[in-house]
Amino acid sequence: MQTIVFDIGETLVRDDRYWASWADWLGVSRHTVSALVGAVTVKGLDNAEALRLLKPDIDIPAEYAAREAAGRGEDLDEADLYDDVRPALTALRDLGVKVIIAGNQTTKAGQLLRSLDLPADFIATSGEWGCAKPSSEFFARVLDASGALAWDTIYVGDHPVNDVFPAAQAGLRTAHLRRGPWGHLWANDPQVQEAADWVIDSLMDLTAITDE
Repeated sequence: MQTIVFDIGETLVRDDRYWASWADWLGVSRHTVSALVGAVTVKGLDNAEALRLLKPDIDIPAEYAAREAAGRGEDLDEADLYDDVRPALTALRDLGVKVIIAGNQTTKAGQLLRSLDLPADFIATSGEWGCAKPSSEFFARVLDASGALAWDTIYVGDHPVNDVFPAAQAGLRTAHLRRGPWGHLWANDPQVQEAADWVIDSLMDLTAITDE
C-alpha cells in the first residue's frame, strides 16, 4: 500500500471541543448539542442541522465569523488528538507509506493542523479545496494528492456516507474506523462491512495491513 489518507474529525481529532464551543456560544447545554448532532446524523442529515434545530434562522458562516471576531473561534491543539495519532502516523511513514490528511474542515482548521507538525506528507481541508465529501471532486483531489493508483490508496474514516461509501466508489480501498459516535454506530452495519476493506479499532491496526 503506497498511500493512506486520513479523515480528520473523529478519526484524528476529537469533536468534543468543537461542539462544546458551539453550545457555549449559543447558550445551550453541551449535552443538548451532542444529542442533536447524533439525532440529525442518524437521520442522514448534515451535522449543521443540529444548530438549525436550536436556532432556525441561524446564518452559520456569519455566526462563525462573529465567534472569531469575539475571540471565541475555532481552535485545535495537541489535546484534541486521539492518543494513537502520532504513533500510528509515524509508524506508517517509517514503513515507507505516504501519509495524507484530508477531511471536511475549514481553512482555519487546515492551518491549525499544520501548526501541530504532524508526521504527515500533506494536509488539506475541504475549505481549502473548495469541495467537500462525499463529492467525487473531493476524492479526485485526494487521488491527486496521493500520487498513487486508487487501488494503492486507503481512505480511513469513521463515517460511511462521507468516507467509506464515496471513497470505495472512487476506487480507493477503505478502512472504517470504529471510533466516535458514527464509527461505533455503523461499524457492524452490513452495508459498511461490505463496502469497507477493513473495519479497525485503532489507527495502529493500519500498520499490519499495509502489505496486503
